[in-house]
Amino acid sequence: MEEKQNSKPASGPQSPRSTQQHEISFPSHSWSLEMLLRRLKALDGRREDKLTSVIDTLGEFGTFQWRLVALTFIPSMLSSFFMLSDNFMLTAQRPYCNTSWILAVGPNLSVAEQLNLTLPRAPNGSFLTCLMYIPVSWDLDSIIHFGLNYTETCKYGWIYPYADKRSLINEFDLVCGNEPKKESMQTVLLAGILTGSLLFGFLSDKMGRYPAILMSLLGLLIFGFGTAFVNTFYQFLLFRFAVALAAVGYAISSVSLVMEWLVGEHRAYAIVLEHCFMAVGVLFLSGSAYKISHWRLLFLLGGMPMFPVISNIWVLRESPRWLMVKGKVEETVKVLCYAAEVNKTTIPLNLLNELQQQKKKVTKASIVDFYTNQHLFKVILSMACVWFTISYIYFTLSLKMKDFGVDIYFQQAIPGILEVPARLCCLVLLEHLGRKCSLFLSLILAAIMCLFLLFLPQELKSTIVLVLVLGEFILAATVAVFLVYTAELLPTILRSTGLGMVCLAWTGGAITALAIFNQIKTQLPIFFCCLSCVVALCFSSLVPETGNKPLHDGIEYNTRESIDFKRRSQDIAAMIIAGESMSDVVIDEVTKNTILNAMPLQSEVDMFFSTASEKPSMKYPVQLPEDQLPQ
Repeated sequence: MEEKQNSKPASGPQSPRSTQQHEISFPSHSWSLEMLLRRLKALDGRREDKLTSVIDTLGEFGTFQWRLVALTFIPSMLSSFFMLSDNFMLTAQRPYCNTSWILAVGPNLSVAEQLNLTLPRAPNGSFLTCLMYIPVSWDLDSIIHFGLNYTETCKYGWIYPYADKRSLINEFDLVCGNEPKKESMQTVLLAGILTGSLLFGFLSDKMGRYPAILMSLLGLLIFGFGTAFVNTFYQFLLFRFAVALAAVGYAISSVSLVMEWLVGEHRAYAIVLEHCFMAVGVLFLSGSAYKISHWRLLFLLGGMPMFPVISNIWVLRESPRWLMVKGKVEETVKVLCYAAEVNKTTIPLNLLNELQQQKKKVTKASIVDFYTNQHLFKVILSMACVWFTISYIYFTLSLKMKDFGVDIYFQQAIPGILEVPARLCCLVLLEHLGRKCSLFLSLILAAIMCLFLLFLPQELKSTIVLVLVLGEFILAATVAVFLVYTAELLPTILRSTGLGMVCLAWTGGAITALAIFNQIKTQLPIFFCCLSCVVALCFSSLVPETGNKPLHDGIEYNTRESIDFKRRSQDIAAMIIAGESMSDVVIDEVTKNTILNAMPLQSEVDMFFSTASEKPSMKYPVQLPEDQLPQ
């Protein structure tokens, strides 16, 4: 024992941690090589990312993270509420010309008698909706005896005696040539999504996630709640455009913020839960529209929850990753310390010092990099193709369901109910199969559903509706997988801009589906669904798996990864050689577990990577007897 103690190199006073290191031996080759390589890969991925090390110390999913994710639930729910409410705004009404002039001579006439005396009839016996008899100055007996013969268009507006709901049609008299086309309203909504994707994608990367979220929430509050007070139909369309713009802006900014605050699988959990609440918003809309008889009350009800959300916006903090790429180191330290205070944890001082010692280097990038950078071009092209496919198939299936005369409440409620379990199933797929395989599986299942629709006889109406519902169930899962995957592939400096560009492809898919389905009444649109799935599968194979890898901040990471791969290969080879040369060193399982589980990250990195950076005569972290040192 004395020889062993005296053989320790005289390196001055040692800390308890360094003394503990001298009692740990190198891992022997009896360990699983696969486990060792996986551990080394994770360590190497975090070696240069000091920010990830700091975020890890905050706790995997503490109070701060819960507050961050929970605050995204209500806006996500209201976004789907506002975006899909148009489906309930144009309920069918049976209007008639306003002929209340006859009540001046016959105030006791019933509605049926009034219509019978003042409205002409169609050949089938029903009253015409856009014509009325010209008023005359006769008494009631003369009108009943002689009748009215000359007609004109409705001069005094319309009445809706049998309408049970107050909708846009009877509010703004959208009848008799003034009917709005649903395609036009959808075009306004898609134009808002298109504009919001470009605008908020740029603003979120330029100004930060927090300002973009605040602006989008204010937009949802002002234009969503304010829709209840519009005076004309054109004002309604303007507010719908602004609501779509704010909704897509919030979706892009919130996904970026959540992804950059969370680590590992918690990123996927948060995004999937956020989209589950979008499905809850669809159910909330369907139930409210069924019970509420006035469209203005519907928007008032939907806008009310935005007030407590806005009042609690202070609990959010800017993304530390975005602050770092912008060179704002002091602000980064402040938001991290705030999160640690909320989680009641402490950040090691040495990690904060290392973070503060980093140079205030501003990472520069622009939308042009999606064309000039080969890796980013491949990512954005592949993900845009997948998003175009998802959007095209979803809108085609929705239009197909309308063609079968399915009730509007069924169209919204049933898929909304199924979307929640569909997205929760994604968590299992993402955890066990990874992002890439999960996307492959969901696209293949969507293609199978489209093939069923292609070959099923049109007489099997109930079977086709069932397949349509299952198709929307699969697409809901695909959307959840896709968003997580895309956000992890994009670098922090261009994450929101990239998500905005991908949303452009979603808009393109929706417009294409509307154009093709309205022009072609055969099975050709369904065939295009199958074809687009095959193309999307080919493109999605071009992008790498992300898994639980740390997020990338700059656009130069693809070059750095190739260099790091070579360095890791050399490190692994050196470690295996060192392990084989020390195979006679005995180490018990407790010590092995201590090395893997209890050691700080930097100590592990130093221990594992020291074999590649030192010569054969290097100093080992373990002090061995001289007769056991390798020659």
